[in-house]
Amino acid sequence: MAAYTVDILAVGFFILEWTVYAVTLEHSAYGRDSLSARMHVYREKWIRRLLDREARMVDTQIMASLQNGTAFFASTSLIAVGGGLALLRSTNEALGVLGALPIDLRPSPALWELKCVGLILIFIYIFFKFAWAYRLFNYVAILIGAMPLAQQRDTPEAEAHVMRTTRLFEAAGRHFNRGQRAFFFALGYLGWFVSPWVLFLTTAAVVIVIWRRQFASSAWRAMES
Repeated sequence: MAAYTVDILAVGFFILEWTVYAVTLEHSAYGRDSLSARMHVYREKWIRRLLDREARMVDTQIMASLQNGTAFFASTSLIAVGGGLALLRSTNEALGVLGALPIDLRPSPALWELKCVGLILIFIYIFFKFAWAYRLFNYVAILIGAMPLAQQRDTPEAEAHVMRTTRLFEAAGRHFNRGQRAFFFALGYLGWFVSPWVLFLTTAAVVIVIWRRQFASSAWRAMES
């Protein structure tokens, strides 16, 4: 067990950073000023302005582009799962390559397979997030199709439909964001295949990069009120 202490600490640090970042972004007052949170406001504005339009072809085209992007990420995550399974089956070959490097980075076969299983599980999680987001975007498209006519925009039914569509739209965006966040952390997880010390560094680098995009990027500044 002592031989794997650093590995355990590195993986614990990875899980902790992912969890703390996700909770801070989605469930704290600080996270309510993120780029994603600012975009949530415009989802409701879009749906309300859509209600005023008689012709809604542009809105359906935008929804189609959102669905296509989500489908791309979902299919990419499935390919990544296949790659992880191939890596798991090629343990001996992979360890042989690592052993041929100037610095011997070979873990034990059991630890290598554990790393591969962890990577596969992350990409399975990513697939489920994007697949569910794709389904929710489908539901949003249906609700847009069922939107009351423009001349009925001041009725209680129209207001209820706007809020219903907005909430479902926000849920779709939230699951999409979780899938994309997991993609970033999967890249950080790859550092463990080199060394647990590298995993510490790559995890910290991922957190810094995605934090900056949410709270200090040019896109975040562009969305300031």
